[in-house]
Amino acid sequence: MELVALNITAEYMSVNSELQLFRCLKGSELEHKIERSVFNKRKRALFSYIEEIRICLSGKFSDLTDVFVVDSAPIEICRASRAGRSGICLTENIKPAFGYCASQKTRYFGYKLHAVCDKNGIFHSFDFTPANVHDINYLQDIRENFRNCLLIGNRGYRQRNPG
Repeated sequence: MELVALNITAEYMSVNSELQLFRCLKGSELEHKIERSVFNKRKRALFSYIEEIRICLSGKFSDLTDVFVVDSAPIEICRASRAGRSGICLTENIKPAFGYCASQKTRYFGYKLHAVCDKNGIFHSFDFTPANVHDINYLQDIRENFRNCLLIGNRGYRQRNPG
């Protein structure tokens, strides 16, 4: 329970690495309670449990707002020149692919991270897709969850008019 509470508190405080977290704990009662590598292993083992709590909490906060922001970011797993011989992530359900990042004007090999957060910066959902999945396709997947809300995104999420 303490590990879960510590992890959720760190996320709330925007502490995004174990190293940073353990620097913050120096001099506190928690400093000697758990070693960093043990914390990391247990946190990974409890990921699904922590994710359930995060979803429950973000659901409670989503009742407080009806404005959300959606965006995506490229996750390059290797250079394009190595993509053909790379064995990274080939055993996963979602295979990496080639994609284009318009903001950086580059092609890359990997995934795309899609995230939705509210106007207070609380993440409500996130997902990985192959890099070649267009943002509008992800929007189709989440549209039902944010039906009665204002969902703000860049032009990659704008509906294309036929003709």
